[in-house]
Amino acid sequence: MRLLNQGGPVMYIILALLLLSIFFTVKAFLSKSKDETHSKKMIGLVVDTSLLSLVIGCLGSLLGIIDLFDMVEALGETRPDLFSARLKESLLTITFGLLAFVLGRLGILVYKWSLKSEVA
Repeated sequence: MRLLNQGGPVMYIILALLLLSIFFTVKAFLSKSKDETHSKKMIGLVVDTSLLSLVIGCLGSLLGIIDLFDMVEALGETRPDLFSARLKESLLTITFGLLAFVLGRLGILVYKWSLKSEVA
């Protein structure tokens, strides 16, 4: 929770997307045997939300780095403690976005692995 707060408001958007990815993955597994079309739609939504979390993580990281350089420019000198704190904040968003992306992709991989293979 501490790292979530340190990463800034973008982290909460990524968290919401991660939770949506997990929700869509569970729905895909639950509807796999009943409604294949609905299940494929849910997997498509997992693809979209996981990719969006990665992109928003990159955007948050870039915005954090821009903010860091604005601070350095305003101060006129670089204090290592402030510089490293801001750099850490910007790296947290990309790391969390990447984690959400990987977890979503793992869910897709497990889903596809669980499908019955069609023998031609």
